[in-house]
Amino acid sequence: MNLAAEARPQASAGVIFRRILANASKLLGGRAVNAVLSLAYTAVAARALGVAGLGVLVMIHAFAQLLGDVVKFQSWQTVLQYGAEPLAEGRTDELQRVVRFTVLLDLVSGLIGIAIGVVAALAFGSKLGWGAAQAPMAAAYALSVMFITAAAPLGVLRLLDRFDVLAGQAAVTSLVRLVGCALGYVLHADLGFFLVVWALGTVAGFVLLALAAWRELGRRGLLQGFSWRGSARIEAPGVWRFAWATNLNATLGVAFTHLVTLMVGGLLGPADAALWRIGRQVADAIAKPVRLLIPALYPELVRLRAEKREKTMWRLTGRITLAASGVGLLLLVISSFAGAPLLRLVMGAGFAAAAGIMTWQVAAAVVNLVSLPLEPMVISLGHAGATVRVRVVVAVAYAAALPWLVGRFGLEAAGAALVAASVAIALGMLGLLLRSRPQKAA
Repeated sequence: MNLAAEARPQASAGVIFRRILANASKLLGGRAVNAVLSLAYTAVAARALGVAGLGVLVMIHAFAQLLGDVVKFQSWQTVLQYGAEPLAEGRTDELQRVVRFTVLLDLVSGLIGIAIGVVAALAFGSKLGWGAAQAPMAAAYALSVMFITAAAPLGVLRLLDRFDVLAGQAAVTSLVRLVGCALGYVLHADLGFFLVVWALGTVAGFVLLALAAWRELGRRGLLQGFSWRGSARIEAPGVWRFAWATNLNATLGVAFTHLVTLMVGGLLGPADAALWRIGRQVADAIAKPVRLLIPALYPELVRLRAEKREKTMWRLTGRITLAASGVGLLLLVISSFAGAPLLRLVMGAGFAAAAGIMTWQVAAAVVNLVSLPLEPMVISLGHAGATVRVRVVVAVAYAAALPWLVGRFGLEAAGAALVAASVAIALGMLGLLLRSRPQKAA
């Protein structure tokens, strides 16, 4: 253990847990507003475009998100993993190298994503759920991938414990979209207008994070002597292996959501894709408060790992698992009884049909909540590559089975399979964690 770590007072698992809850509550304020705004702008778009029109909109958006999640290096995790010790020990030059390295990752991945997106949207649009008339719009929307992949500012703000700034980012994105969608509804705008509005929301969220991160670095004196022409080489071993592992793991975790939307649309049509998307959005919204523990948990686990305090990591993981389990089960009960009335009230009578699939999606979200701290714990203990293997196996199995399941049993089967996939991932992460415990103890 380094001297700097020894000099710092070591907080107990209970103190750290309360700090995580405090940071998560900061995020919750912004995300609670965002959840309402997100449902609001989607509802306005649904009433303006109808089920089929909204289906095309969400499929094009899912296509761009999928690209962004696939090519994104999750550079925020690299900032935390390799920037925590230099920040604590005052090695400003090394921290600046980490910033340059992660920004470079964002730029390269963004350019690659745009190139793939433009070509794929024009060449394969008919197979992805939109026609030739919408292909140019989908190609233009792919430009937003550059802002989707930019995660370095997010990592800087998490590292510097500025969760209050992060709370506003999602809300700004949704507010821009709500205002734009309301204007489009009044003007009877077409699909292209709504795509521009959704893209502008993504850009606005990125600009907020980038400016806030730069300003916070300057306020703390961490930009002294900084130059973008400086070295971006990180001396710590395994940095590229870590970057690739977190990229693949997040790709299989986050992009999985958008891939399923595209597959449902391709198999059943835009209307069913819209029902799937609406159900998933509501499920994500009601589970969001507990999921906000994850971005607050990661920095704490990284600090504990640097201080060699693995027993505290285990105790912290147990506390969060218990808390998430209780809340998750409560959410499932509420959504089972209130799902259809909620959808009918917010989206319109045509979207009440999404209630059944939404219940499955909420059940999958509850499984994810119960297993919420397992994956961050595994990654923090140095097993990022193993989490990738778990997700690859489950994702391949789900994608291979989905066409047959949907063709045989309909849209509900996609939801039931999603629950099974969530259980499989949770068991896989638990197995990795239990297997690592005796090795670390030894």
